[in-house]
Amino acid sequence: MPTQRLAPTDALGGDMSPRSGLDITTAVVSSTPLGTAELVALPWDVPLEDWPEHTLAALPRGLSRHVVRFAHLADSVVAVKETTETNARREYQLLRRLERRDIRCVEPVAVVAGRTDPDGEPLPTVLVTRHLRFSLPYRAVFSRRLHRDTLTRLIDALALLLVELHLVGFYWGDVSLSNTLFRRDAGAFAAYLVDAETGELHPSLSRGQREHDLDIARVNIAGELMDLMSGGLVDPDVDPVATSQLIIDTYRRLWEELTGDMSFRPGERWRVEERIRRLNALGFDVEEYSIRTTEDGSELVLQPKVVDPGHHHRRLLGLTGLDVQENQARRLLRDIDEYRTVNHPDMDEHEAANRWVVDVFDPVARSIPPELSGKLEPAEVMHQLLEHRWYLSENQSRSVPLTEALQSYLETVLPQRRDEDAVILHPTTTMLRAVDPESTPRGPGQ
Repeated sequence: MPTQRLAPTDALGGDMSPRSGLDITTAVVSSTPLGTAELVALPWDVPLEDWPEHTLAALPRGLSRHVVRFAHLADSVVAVKETTETNARREYQLLRRLERRDIRCVEPVAVVAGRTDPDGEPLPTVLVTRHLRFSLPYRAVFSRRLHRDTLTRLIDALALLLVELHLVGFYWGDVSLSNTLFRRDAGAFAAYLVDAETGELHPSLSRGQREHDLDIARVNIAGELMDLMSGGLVDPDVDPVATSQLIIDTYRRLWEELTGDMSFRPGERWRVEERIRRLNALGFDVEEYSIRTTEDGSELVLQPKVVDPGHHHRRLLGLTGLDVQENQARRLLRDIDEYRTVNHPDMDEHEAANRWVVDVFDPVARSIPPELSGKLEPAEVMHQLLEHRWYLSENQSRSVPLTEALQSYLETVLPQRRDEDAVILHPTTTMLRAVDPESTPRGPGQ
């Protein structure tokens, strides 16, 4: 993403005095280009804290050591922060480098230096970033008195962001809720870096650098939560110190899972399931994963995320039409993702999910003998079959084929289930007929 320096007369075709001394560095290419003319036309000769109301966007602002305002720019909204020229240019370049590494952060738009007021007095340089739509600073999020489990997921999202930053060699230097934006999308929680002023990008980080970031996070987050409590903006039963420790504990476990040995031989695909299970136990879903072939075997690459309750149920229902329980949905979605990765890596997820139903789910449902069909719903059978397959694979240290696992499940597991289990777990009208022998249709041979 190359940059360009603009003079106001180049953009608007006329004298822009007293703003003609502006030095604007902006990206030539961005995800959604913003108007150069509109950028130059903003009131750069006015101190940021005095910008006119018609220029500003009414959005919640977080705490900042700098003057920050949201302004309308073309059809978008940008955040404008006054700082020093050195810091602005340094942060601009850092954010661009993080963008290229696919790190969740705000998008840098421009650095505007050489500002002066109408009397010729110098004004601070500003950094312009694109406002992250549907995001909120932590004070706006926590002021809604969220439940404790939601607070935990937000802390988990920040821990995940910190792990991802450390993996690419970024030392934050000022980890805090204030320097983070939170966004929800279809049940997923994501944290975005919004202030990189104290950051440093290295080829890799030492353990000492990572631990220093964690110490900063613990102190800052505890202080921020105490501030919220003193203002009555958070439930009184929230423990600031214990909550700040959550990010440390989650970070350490997540770091271990994402940086531990992920290599496996072709016949050990069950180890992929094992790793994903451990991430699930930490409260993280796996948004997607890829498998790279290496000289010594294969390597697993996971992309975790934090999700809201009910997310898996809604996603599976949208992809397949299967209306199942949350844990069932999570397990079936995992199998769909694996099916797609192995068999149709270039296929759209909706199309791959439909193929999974035709190639995997329907054949399993048809394989249930009539005398066993009243025990469990097909979705629960599929869920238990996948669990049974994983246990077989782990015990035998090999990837057991689904057909082999199905035969074992039908012979050793499903017959042991009582019909009453199906009624208790899934009391649908069809299943309830099982309790009345006179109303139950008899199949062949019954």
